[in-house]
Amino acid sequence: MKALVYRGPREVEVTQMPDARIEAPTDVLVRITSTNICGSDLHIYEGRAPMEDGKAIGHENMGEVVEIGDAVVRVKVGDMVSLPFNIACGFCTNCERGLTAFCLTVNPGFAGGAYGYPMMGPYQGGQAEFLRVPFGDVNCLRLPEDAREKEADYAMLADIWPTGWHGTRLAGLRPGENVAIFGSGPVGLMAALSAQVQGAEEVFVVDRHPDRLALAERIGATPIDDTDGPTADQILERTKGEGVARGIEAVGWQAHDPQGHEVPNSTINDLIASVRATGGIGVLGVFVPEDPQSPDEDMKEGRLTIDWGTFFTKGLHLGCGQANVKAYNRELRDLVHAGKAQPGWIVSHHLPLDEAPEAYRHFDARDEGWTKVVLHP
Repeated sequence: MKALVYRGPREVEVTQMPDARIEAPTDVLVRITSTNICGSDLHIYEGRAPMEDGKAIGHENMGEVVEIGDAVVRVKVGDMVSLPFNIACGFCTNCERGLTAFCLTVNPGFAGGAYGYPMMGPYQGGQAEFLRVPFGDVNCLRLPEDAREKEADYAMLADIWPTGWHGTRLAGLRPGENVAIFGSGPVGLMAALSAQVQGAEEVFVVDRHPDRLALAERIGATPIDDTDGPTADQILERTKGEGVARGIEAVGWQAHDPQGHEVPNSTINDLIASVRATGGIGVLGVFVPEDPQSPDEDMKEGRLTIDWGTFFTKGLHLGCGQANVKAYNRELRDLVHAGKAQPGWIVSHHLPLDEAPEAYRHFDARDEGWTKVVLHP
């Protein structure tokens, strides 16, 4: 089968590799129809989250079931399914609590597994023609009869929309509250959409890319360009000095200042300054245990210097971690089916798999208009 594999920093290749196949009675084999390039894939692409040569990338996957193992009872051949990026067993302590991002079974020695990602187990990614799905009854979300018609919307269910929704939950957002979201990449924009759906009074989105800020404004969010001055000052001015009730970090440890310098702790500290006393912060951006390539001495060892005294004095709370996609994807699917939300508006490019290397180059460069890429093997 054709698949996109990692070859080294900023080098990916579409090549032939052994066909994905059923390996256990609980497996499902899916023919991939849509697979998205995620911002987290850029950590691999840039060599900042090193992965072995020749492994297939891709954890935002959707497709048609073409084969099932003998122990699969719910999923049928011909079903269109969305595949949460978390691979979960469904029966360990964490899975039974709904914490499927931290499954204790699928990746021994590490809490959590995923397709095509470093440290997340031996699983191949889905930027390929076919994908093996372990524990298929658990990890396949069956889609309704409009799956083909609304494929761009349903393709967002594997990761970025549930992750954006997760950010609002981590921050504790309630209807009628305002929220500031740092980062208007795909996850930040999905957090903005989630906040709008949940009845936020005002949604601020912070970034410096005009095309992405325009997308935020398109759904009714208030864009804030951090090149116009200190972000916290802009937010405080727009909220009459009070700050926002909630904040969401959707950038991660490779945050940059307007001058282009990497400052890993900048978004966290800006949020601490921007969120009012007793408010909440949800962290969606990836922060790694270590990054020897970081220009920040602390971040080389996975540490951040944060304004802890201000955080404590204001009585803030903070939630973080990967999204437990299965906690949200069924309800979000039903919102799409009912016509209540169309997350596919974020997609800027639908491309064949063969064009993936060029798509990675544009997406990594943050070229104008390259917001969200969906590949179609």
